[in-house]
Amino acid sequence: MDKERISDFANTVYRDMAGAMAIGMGYLGLKTGLFEALKEFASVGVDELSERTGLAPRYVEEWLKGMTAAGWLEHDEAKDTYSMPAEHGFLLASDGTDHYMGGLFLAGPSLLSQAPAVARSFRDGGGVSFDAFDDDWLAALDAMNDGAYRHRLASYWMKHLPDIEERLSQGGRALDVGCGVGKVCLALAQSYPKARITGFDPDPASVLQARDAVAKADTQQVDIVQGIITDIPSEPGYDFVCMFDCLHDLAEPEKTLVEVRKRLTPGAALMVMEPRAADRLADNANPLGTVYYGFSLFHCMTQSLAQGGPGLGACMGPTRTMSLLHDAGFAEVSQLAIKSMTNMFFSARA
Repeated sequence: MDKERISDFANTVYRDMAGAMAIGMGYLGLKTGLFEALKEFASVGVDELSERTGLAPRYVEEWLKGMTAAGWLEHDEAKDTYSMPAEHGFLLASDGTDHYMGGLFLAGPSLLSQAPAVARSFRDGGGVSFDAFDDDWLAALDAMNDGAYRHRLASYWMKHLPDIEERLSQGGRALDVGCGVGKVCLALAQSYPKARITGFDPDPASVLQARDAVAKADTQQVDIVQGIITDIPSEPGYDFVCMFDCLHDLAEPEKTLVEVRKRLTPGAALMVMEPRAADRLADNANPLGTVYYGFSLFHCMTQSLAQGGPGLGACMGPTRTMSLLHDAGFAEVSQLAIKSMTNMFFSARA
């Protein structure tokens, strides 16, 4: 065997284990408020940061050292102080923006907590159901998507469907498939105050949070339904339907798309957002592809299989996505020219 190749791969494994540990430390930084606290300081020592946050100094010290070793923070050896570069804070301590990455720190530990159950599914079949995941997973999904929905949905994404945007501005009807905690519905309601918005999701915990968010927003535009597509009346129809990051999760993707098509008014459009994965495996051999295959194994694919679904997975790619839309009877299917590092978008019309 090639000894140099063995050494290189050992370093790869250590690198990847370091990444897992860094995400775990990122989780601690988010949960304890340490990232937010670091924004207040140009540089800070262990004792001052501990006093400001009310956290145990020894834990703070080890966390600061670990985050510095990972390259997330910087250490001034002469002063024995730590700092978070502004460029890092832009991603680590910017909750609610469209560039916040903190949702990943919640997602990693939550997903990996299901590793033993997923391993059993390799042998026994089936999968891990959505309700098996802890509250951090719902929070992770929200944190990963909320900023984009608030800052990009109406101002950028919808500009690629100008006729639909006009309909919603004039009081049209929109349907959010797999609405989760309701942030798409609220973003649409805020941007199109005359529109009527319905969201539905089969997960009771998500629906509860969505209804609470709607109540806090004090809007009469939004209805949240617990159920699946067949629980939504086909009349009156909808001018706009969106399926954001959920088509690949469904137990019955083909049937759901057919039912969506039946609920579209003449000239209406469906917008689908899916993870930016390529058709070829070789083109997914990169960090983002690795993240998406991991998300798929530990959540997307397994929870679909748990429902008796096909387990399409997060990396089904554009060809499979458009094929599903065509097979459901949509006559006009296209990939939208929306720029995104992490997602791809499709439009389908009956």
